[in-house]
Amino acid sequence: MTSAWFDKHRERLDAAVAACASREYYSAFDESPSPRVYGESAAAEGKAAFEAWLGTDFPLATPGSDGTVATERSPYGFDLAVSYPRARDTDALIRAGLSGMKAWRDAGPDARAGVCIEILDRLHARVFELANAVQHTSGQAFVMAFQAGGAHALDRALEAIAYAWVEMTRIPRTALWEKPGRGEPLRMEKTFTVVPRGVALVIGCNTFPTWNSWPGLFASLVTGNAVVVKPHPSAVLPLAITVQVCREVLAEAGFDADLVNLAAEEPADKLASSLALRPEVKLIDFTGGNAFGDWLEKNATQATVFTEKAGVNTVVLDSTSDFKAMCFNLAFSFALYTGQMCTAPQNVYLPADGIETDDGTKTPAEVAAGIGAAFEKLLGDDAKAVELLGGVVNEGVLTRLDAAGADGARGEVLVASRTVTHPSYADATVRTPAIVGLTAADADVYEAECFGPVAYLISTSGTDESIDLFRTTVQQHGAMTAAVYSTSEDVVEQMRDSALDAGVALSENLLGGVFVNQSAAFSDFHGTGANPAANASYTDGAYVASRFRVVQSRRHV
Repeated sequence: MTSAWFDKHRERLDAAVAACASREYYSAFDESPSPRVYGESAAAEGKAAFEAWLGTDFPLATPGSDGTVATERSPYGFDLAVSYPRARDTDALIRAGLSGMKAWRDAGPDARAGVCIEILDRLHARVFELANAVQHTSGQAFVMAFQAGGAHALDRALEAIAYAWVEMTRIPRTALWEKPGRGEPLRMEKTFTVVPRGVALVIGCNTFPTWNSWPGLFASLVTGNAVVVKPHPSAVLPLAITVQVCREVLAEAGFDADLVNLAAEEPADKLASSLALRPEVKLIDFTGGNAFGDWLEKNATQATVFTEKAGVNTVVLDSTSDFKAMCFNLAFSFALYTGQMCTAPQNVYLPADGIETDDGTKTPAEVAAGIGAAFEKLLGDDAKAVELLGGVVNEGVLTRLDAAGADGARGEVLVASRTVTHPSYADATVRTPAIVGLTAADADVYEAECFGPVAYLISTSGTDESIDLFRTTVQQHGAMTAAVYSTSEDVVEQMRDSALDAGVALSENLLGGVFVNQSAAFSDFHGTGANPAANASYTDGAYVASRFRVVQSRRHV
């Protein structure tokens, strides 16, 4: 079965490997939820499959579980009431994962790659069900949930598998070693085996439960490790479906289903911290806030820890050839999923005297007005606005948004947030972004991430100071993305150099249908591992190579 699956998916694997090498456009999974692509009934069947889970016990076994937990509430205003086995006995959970690793190791890289891509294939068959699950746990609008939570997440998972397969197969399985001498040469037969590190722990996040979890899950699984998936209590269902499919395919292939387990919890259980310190846990993937990410890096010393944490994503405005297009591009980036993306821009530096544009010099207030006008076009109609904004994922986002516009708060509200009424979900929490004017002296405000729909328009003494602030802020506090708008090649070159110093990906003069907070699998690296916002990248060789070791044996022949 495993060799048949490798043969079945070999063409797709080869295409993914080639795309990673060329960095050209490639996607293995169509991002359009159109009936022309997926069939007339696919959307309705996927929604029905999601709704069938509501109020039920999810059929999944977790070793060492005791009772159940139901912790999810949709940002669109209703409880999911899905119950999952509550992971309590970490000894049993770890033992179960370890028990199947020898056979999984001995299967070899090709067999493991075939199984893992078969899992992706079956997840793709449930993409509409997953999209609904992502929508109603993260608050993403449906199309974004389908794309980011489904098709693009599948591409990122395939990318991780492709990188891992290349690294695992870089060394031959066997080699004949001959050393010439005066008489007969010395001959040795050498065998090289990819050996997994141990148990991998994937700690899911609320906002992108699949997109941020699948790369680490599949990078660890394909390299031979058992995986414990610890979802965010508010976003369990997408990862429960994932684990369900993993276990089904592993069992069908003749491997132990307990190679992948779900560890659902009550928030007070603090399961992530207890699992993270287990000596058997050798790999940890985490997406979330700085406090816990820093704690993992400092305390989980027995493991290799991959973290994506908070940062202050930055835009430097110097000048533009198309003011309206620039404002529209920025407005879209601020509004997409209500700014609840690790890649969403926050700090916009521009000269207090204004920027040169095709429509004359624009002051910071006029730039804010231009973005506000773009918001009006994008978000003026509530029914259209919700398809871009989605829902607010948690109370913390609302608290930060309200604080930014409160009386006595630092800065001037240049564009106020407003409440949007969702036409289909009356109890949904939906807000438009706020833009707050600051000066370079307000570093204590803009040097901290304000996760959610708040952007700071920061007046500086000029572009040189803007670039200096960008560099030092990112070096100290991290960023996942950066952007520059300038008609000057010298300024763009300055920003390129500063982005290299700061270790952050740079976008230049985005005026069309590409936005700073989007990244394309197989071409764009997500994060660099070169600044405090993340210590790893989706996906490069370093992301996968430390998930296994090569152990050799040799004998005379």
